Amino acid sequence: MTSVISVSDFLLCIGCSLLIGLIMAFCYMFRSRCTRSFLVTLALLPTVVCVVIMMVNGNVGTGVAVAGAFSLVRFRSAPGTAKEITMLFLAMGAGLLAGMGYLGFALLFTLIVCLLNLLYHCFDFGFKKNGARYKTLNITIPEDLDYSGVFESVLQDYATSWELVRVKTTNMGSMFQLTYQLTLKAAVNEKEMIDKLRCRNGNLEIAVSKQETAAAEL
Repeated sequence: MTSVISVSDFLLCIGCSLLIGLIMAFCYMFRSRCTRSFLVTLALLPTVVCVVIMMVNGNVGTGVAVAGAFSLVRFRSAPGTAKEITMLFLAMGAGLLAGMGYLGFALLFTLIVCLLNLLYHCFDFGFKKNGARYKTLNITIPEDLDYSGVFESVLQDYATSWELVRVKTTNMGSMFQLTYQLTLKAAVNEKEMIDKLRCRNGNLEIAVSKQETAAAEL
């Protein structure tokens, strides 16, 4: 047997969940690149979770079915960044609290976590001051070139450290692509470094990019 939720309680929980979603959406927009669809999802997700929890209303069988349905969502969505996953879990947690009737705790939980998120961004928590010096270098070479030590003499003039992290064949096996992780020296002329590398690899493709964690990784 389940108890019937009054209309006033239902609307109160819905309104609180919508407010929580808006707070999360505005918090996520601070110093973050985001799409409109994700912001709309973040604003509405607490309300959806809240309604689902209210409808379960103590029914164990329905609760297990709902948990299984939520677990299937990950197989229908593209991988997200660690921040996106955190905000989605935050939205689901706040919606769960609101659906159980703990509206004050849901608002307090949302405000505390969003405030901490803003403080971490304001103080650049986890940001590396020399992050611009960490680069990924991709060099394409012909298959007959022995890449062992051929570029080290150039790299030692422009980088404090480097590591060859990947070697793969390309263009039907007629070329190799080398991937280096570099830590450049201060005030390095990247164009000058690339020009010297081009003399070693036969003027084939060279790419220098910023080192960063893949979007799908935590």
